Amino acid sequence: MTERTVDRRRTALFLFFFLPGIAMSSWITRTPDIRDQLEVSTAQMGLVLFGLSVGSMSGLLCSGRLVSRFGTRPVIGFGALLIPVSMLVIGAGATVPSPPLVAVGLCVFGIGMGAGEVALNVDGADVERTAGKAVLPLLHGGFSLGTVVGGLLGMAATAVAFPVHWHLVAAALVATAVLPYALAGVPSGVGRRGARQTPDAERGSAPLWRDRRLLLIGAIILAMALAEGAANDWLPLLMVDGHGLDATVGSLVYVGFAAAMTVGRFSGEFFLERFGRGTVMRASAVSGALGLVLVIFSDNVVVASAAVLFWGLGASLGFPVAMSAAGDSGPDPTARVSLVATIGYTAFLVGPPGLGFLGDHYGLRPAMTLVLAFVVVAAFLAPAADARGRGSTAVHKEAPRCEDSDAFPAQLP
Repeated sequence: MTERTVDRRRTALFLFFFLPGIAMSSWITRTPDIRDQLEVSTAQMGLVLFGLSVGSMSGLLCSGRLVSRFGTRPVIGFGALLIPVSMLVIGAGATVPSPPLVAVGLCVFGIGMGAGEVALNVDGADVERTAGKAVLPLLHGGFSLGTVVGGLLGMAATAVAFPVHWHLVAAALVATAVLPYALAGVPSGVGRRGARQTPDAERGSAPLWRDRRLLLIGAIILAMALAEGAANDWLPLLMVDGHGLDATVGSLVYVGFAAAMTVGRFSGEFFLERFGRGTVMRASAVSGALGLVLVIFSDNVVVASAAVLFWGLGASLGFPVAMSAAGDSGPDPTARVSLVATIGYTAFLVGPPGLGFLGDHYGLRPAMTLVLAFVVVAAFLAPAADARGRGSTAVHKEAPRCEDSDAFPAQLP
């Protein structure tokens, strides 16, 4: 595979991460407006967000087997197509208004995100092997950059009281326009189960849930995904209800979080090459914990708003680095990425309604202490992400290239 082909493929995957970022931040920045239009409480809004969690888990549970059977390309395309569809449904639900319809739209969005998540990470891991360097943090940085762009547009739309439904329609149109170009850059066959894997070999392999190190990586991604997801679901409302900011400034704080996530992911390769996964993961957890402590316990609005930068930097590398570590932890990378991604998305399943319930009874700031506790635990588990010691990025040029369809012979256990 030529360098030009690798670059084209990396650009395509970057776009597939970038577009959901725009879509997600488009509705996240409008959650205060959507909540007001729906006339629901914080706890009821948590139930609406539960639709996203259900959809994400449904997509994830199917994605591993679909990738093993068909390869990453059709699964990525299917997941990406659901993103603009979901924006239209959410916009319609906010206009009616209908909380169940918004929940359905979020469910469709979650299915698209969940179905594409494993496929994108398996394809990204294959690019890492082809390029001989860490790529997943940069690709996930595309998602964060998308949230920055979408967040800025959402903040502007909020400031001028631009109708929510037209805002989401615009996001859907942008995503639809870019999809054909992006899909053309993804090769077929990657991740599909190879013919050389016999049924006897499958029966002889140890169940992944017995792999202690893989489960520790899963625990790390659970904590770091909760830290990222809590901000994505609740940060604008946390700043509005918990610190007294207006909706526009609350959206601006979320943009700051997304910008910090973007910086962390774009600089991830530099730090991973020099310090290794374990050290980077621990530093990320410490940074996230510091940001959460200041947001939760500081009554100074300026300090709390600035602290989301530490929160964003801390959460930035947790998901991509854990994904890369899972795929590099042993044979059958598709199954390993699928398992760890499913564990991580448990945070998105339990997080929104759980934090919404706690926020309704105790306030959103005290509710975030649960997230803080998980991130502190992740700091102690960080060495599990180090596959081969200091400086390892889990990238080896002698690994199988994407042309060999047997490079990913696994399926979900």
